[in-house]
Parts: sequence; structure tokens; C-alpha cells
Amino acid sequence: MKKDTIIVLDFGSQYTQLIARRIRELNVYSEIHPFSISLKKIKELAPKGIILSGGPSSIYDKKPPVCDRGIFELGVPVLGICYGMQIVSRFFKGGVKGAAHREYGFAKLSVKKKDKFFTGLKSSETVWMSHGDRLTAMPRGFSVIAKTPNSAFAAIVNKKRGIYAVQFHPEVVHTKNGGKMLKNFAINICGAKRNWTAESYIKATVADIKKQVGKGKVLCGVSGGVDSTVASYLMHKAIGNKLVSVFVNNGVLRLNEEKRVLQMFKKLGMKIRYVDAEKEFLKKLKGVSDPEKKRKIIGNYFIKVFEKTAGSLGKFGFLGQGTLYPDVIESVSVKGPSVTIKSHHNVGGLPKRMKMQLIEPLKFLFKDEVREIGRKLKLPEDVLMRQPFPGPGLAVRILGDITKERLDILRRADDIIVREIKNAGLYHDIWQSFGVLLPVKTVGVMGDKRTYENVVALRAVNSKDGMTAEWVKLPYELLTTISSRIINEVKGVNRVVYDISNKPPGTIEWE
Repeated sequence: MKKDTIIVLDFGSQYTQLIARRIRELNVYSEIHPFSISLKKIKELAPKGIILSGGPSSIYDKKPPVCDRGIFELGVPVLGICYGMQIVSRFFKGGVKGAAHREYGFAKLSVKKKDKFFTGLKSSETVWMSHGDRLTAMPRGFSVIAKTPNSAFAAIVNKKRGIYAVQFHPEVVHTKNGGKMLKNFAINICGAKRNWTAESYIKATVADIKKQVGKGKVLCGVSGGVDSTVASYLMHKAIGNKLVSVFVNNGVLRLNEEKRVLQMFKKLGMKIRYVDAEKEFLKKLKGVSDPEKKRKIIGNYFIKVFEKTAGSLGKFGFLGQGTLYPDVIESVSVKGPSVTIKSHHNVGGLPKRMKMQLIEPLKFLFKDEVREIGRKLKLPEDVLMRQPFPGPGLAVRILGDITKERLDILRRADDIIVREIKNAGLYHDIWQSFGVLLPVKTVGVMGDKRTYENVVALRAVNSKDGMTAEWVKLPYELLTTISSRIINEVKGVNRVVYDISNKPPGTIEWE
């Protein structure tokens, strides 16, 4: 069954991914593409509707980002949001100027005319504004359907063409009934069917993998985290023992992590190859304190170990990866010309000499969707709800040199932190919680003796996407328990401190 699709053209808004997520929450499939996508490609996608995102540019800039005008001639509904409204204005001879009073934050939207876009909503709604420009002259063929005290054209429509444009952001939670507006656009105006479900995704993906692999074999690197576990299990469901998963112990794993991963894959009935490369990795990391060098050493040597293992296992035509949609979006730089986006090690990071085709069964999914797929596959909940863990592992949670002794100290301290937060019933409510071993020693008193030992920092933050984060106000009793246990049970630590920095200005990880 072909899934109906709403495509989002990205002009650089910080909310672009949120638009796609809101549409998918309606069980309607949505894809993000750069604003510069060709009209030919859009036609091939055959969307039921198109959404133009916001962005940091102004349409009156010297070279503003613009899409192909032909999208307005495809006969499918279009919705322009914020900067997207400026795009609509440009192509239909409207006027845009910098506003005398910029509008950031909440605004009262007054609905002037009944329209499908506002079905089920009140005549006055709370919306979220984030703009310094506004529409000053109505585009040809359009009429006003809503306004705010600072914007006479807060929402407009060309009913004949099915083109809508709004100054506010319906995709953010601050727009109280923004979800209903997007639902009205996708379902009532575009006529999209709600056929994007976890079950339909699993069925289609399994069939696609079977077809792609044929009689070949797939090699997949796994970490035991949610992404690689769900991806490998989907492939296993499709091709069984033609999939070989490889777990590499890079020496900077959490306490007993290798045992946990191997036991889990055994329970799932999957073939897994364990590679103990701890000594080799620690040898490479000896004397290295610069965090970026640590990351590069671990990443580069992992590829070498993986290649060597692949060669010893026979011939594989395919490499499986747990790449997620946000990684793909960022790595192809759809965010607009003025924004630098990070690259990801698991997006197109395959050495050419390996000559293997990539299989990425999750590359169109967001993290919450991956978890839902995992639940439908009946994977363990403790895996699906596991907090994020950095690729370089404990190497970037030990400030300074990496040694076996320092790793063992942090492993035991970190295990206490995680266990106590789980015992308090808070683990699933926190984005990330972990320990950091600092490169300093402090004086202490233990058993009437002077000590001069290590300091462990406790970090706990909440976030929605990792881009921003707030430190968690853990209960004092829990902090007391964690501190007491670490100091009493972990030899080599005599002080625990709590990191109360937000992101920004700090980062979630210390390195």
C-alpha cells in the first residue's frame, strides 16, 4: 500500500523537524527536503501536500533562499509558515517589510473567517510568533482569515489554488491548538490518509530488506543501544541468519556492558560476533587527553577492527546501520545556506574499499518512532528506553588521560548513579544521567585518615532533542545516597559534586 506523503521544504528553521514530527503524529508520513529540491523530484514523490518551513532569512535579502515556483502549479495544497509566508508573498506579488514592532512569543490570534484550516477551533486562539518581518500587502488572489494585534495578515488563503500561509508557528507546543491546525491541513485540506503506522512500517521494511538482500549476507555493527538493536532486529526478522551482528569492546564501555549485550542478543536468537579489542584501544589512547583526539582515535580504530572482523567472517554484500532521520537531515545540510551542520560517523561513513551496499532500515525515523517500532517487535523495554550514550563512551567522561584504573573508578561510580536513579523511579524521566571523572584530586578525611583522591561529577539533564538542556533538580535524599555510596564503595574517590549547568552555555557531555 502506497503511503500518502506531506513533504516539508526546509528553509533553515529550528522548528523544521518539529513540523515533520507533528504530521507523523497524525499517522501521516512526512519527509523533509531542502528548499532547493528540483520540481522533477517533487513530482516523483507525488505528495498530497507541501509545507514551506520558516527560516532565518528575509525575502528582501540580496539572495534569499527560494524554492521552485512550480510547486504552486502542481495542484496540491501548500502551507507556508513564517518565512514560508514570505515565499508565498514573493510569488504572488505581495509585500513584506521589517516590522516596526518585532513579534516574539505568545500572541492572540483572532479568526476572521470560517475556513477548513480552523475547523474545530475558537474565534480567539493563542499562537507562538517568532519573526521580525511581516506581510504588508496582500498577495494576489488571497484573503485574510486571521489576524493578531501586530499582524493584520496573520493567516491568509487562496482557496482556488489551495494555498495557505501563516505568520505564526503551528508546529510548536506554545501554539495551543497548532496540532489541530496541522491536522486540518493534512487531513481535511490535503486529503491525506492516515496510513503511516508502526505495523505498516515494519511490514514494508521487512519486505524491502528481503528484496534488497536476496541471497546475500549482511554485516551489522551493534552497540546494544536502541537504534542499532532495533535496526539489527528488523534485519534479522527479514533475513534471519544471513545477518551477522558484530559487537566490538572498545575498552571504554560501562560496567558489564559486553555481558549485557551478548545476553540480550542470545535471548533474541540472533547471531552475534564478539570482538574484545579493549587492550588495543587503551594502548592507542595512552597519554591522550585532548577530547577531539580521543574521538578520532576511537572512531578510526573502530573502523579498522570492524574491517578486520568482516574479512575474517567471509564475504558480505551489505552493511547494516542504525542511522536515524535527524542524522540524515543534518548530514545532507538541508538547513539552509547560512547554517553549518555537523557530519555523523554513521551517515555515509563507509570506507570505499569495503565495497558494500548500505542498509539503513531506520533512516526515515525519529527516535520516538524507533522506540515504537521496537515495542511492536516486542524488544525489551529497558533497551528501548535507555538513555543516550556517547559513541566514544567513557573516554569523553574521563577528563584527561585514559587508564584502566581510571576507567574502573568511573565504571563503578557511574553504575551506582544509574542504579540509584532507577531505584528512585526517575530514570525514564531524565534525558541523561551519568558520572564524570575529573582530572583533579582533593583532600578528604576517611576513618580519621587524610586522603587525597579523585572527584566525580554527577550530571543529570532533561532535553527534548539534545540541542538544549536543563539540569535536573534531583531530590536531596537521592543526591545524598549517590554521594555516600560512591565515596564509601568506590576506592579512589573522596568527593562528589553536582553539575548545575544548562545547555547553553554548557554542553550535556563535558567533552
